[in-house]
Amino acid sequence: MNNIDLRHLPVGSHRVPCPECAKRQNDKTLGVTIEQDRGVWHCFRCGWTGAQRYPAHPRAVKVSEPKRDKQLTLASHWRDLWGTLAPISGSAAAYLKARGCALPPEDGDLKCTESLRHPSGYTGAALIALVTDAITGEPITLHRTWVKSNGEKADLDAPRLLLGRHRKAGGVIRLWPDEAVTTGLAIAEGIETALTAAVAYKPVWSVIDAGNLAQFPVLNGIESLLIAADHDSAGTDAAEQCAERWYRSGREVRIAQSPIPGEDLNDFARRAA
Repeated sequence: MNNIDLRHLPVGSHRVPCPECAKRQNDKTLGVTIEQDRGVWHCFRCGWTGAQRYPAHPRAVKVSEPKRDKQLTLASHWRDLWGTLAPISGSAAAYLKARGCALPPEDGDLKCTESLRHPSGYTGAALIALVTDAITGEPITLHRTWVKSNGEKADLDAPRLLLGRHRKAGGVIRLWPDEAVTTGLAIAEGIETALTAAVAYKPVWSVIDAGNLAQFPVLNGIESLLIAADHDSAGTDAAEQCAERWYRSGREVRIAQSPIPGEDLNDFARRAA
C-alpha cells in the first residue's frame, strides 16, 4: 500500500493523483479533506481510503474567491434605460399584431423603442422586456428583440438577446403586472408564445426558456396554472416538471401545446391563420 503526505495542503477539499492507481500526474481521482490536525482521503476509482493525523500547527485556510461574473440585479444604467421606454406602439405593435399576438397592458413589463443599438452595430426598433425574479419581483436583466413591422425579426444573427453578465435563472417577464394576477396565471417560454396564449387567456407571463419553465416556483395565491408549452422535447419535459410540482402543491394545472411537433403556439396560430 502506498503512503501519501498531505501536510503541504491547506485546510479544505482537494483532488490529487491517487498513489494507488494514477497513471498520469493530472489523473486526479483522490478526494482529500484537510482539517487542522488530520487528513482523510478516498479514491473515486480504486476505492483506496485512509487518514493521517498531524501535530497541531497553524494551517492556511483555502479561501475561494466569490464569483464576480454575473450581476445579481439589474445594473443601474440599464434601469435608467428601462425608465425611458414607451408602451408598445409603432413598429413593436405592428410586429406583434402581424404575429397574431395580443398586446400587453401598458403597465406590464414589455416596452419598446424605435432605435436600439445591437452589438453588431445595427440600430432599429426593438421590444424590450424587464426580467424580474419570479418570487421577489427584483429586476435582474433585460430581454431585447429587434423587430420589423411586417412581423419578422430583424435580419440579425441574434435578433433576441439577454444582457451579458446578468443572471437569467429564476426570472420571468411579467407581461401582466402582479395586480392583474388573482387566482389564475398562464406561462410560456417566449414572449410571442405567451402573447398568443393571451388571445384566449389572461394574465400571462413569459419565463424566457425551458430551464426557467422547469424551475418555475409555486407562487402563493395562484390556484390554477396554464402552461403554454413548446412542442419539443425540452419544452415538453420542462412543462411536465413544472406541472408536477404545482400539482403536488394542490394546484390545478393544464398544459396546452401545438399539435404539431417542433412548433410553439405562435407558430401554430400563424400557420392556421
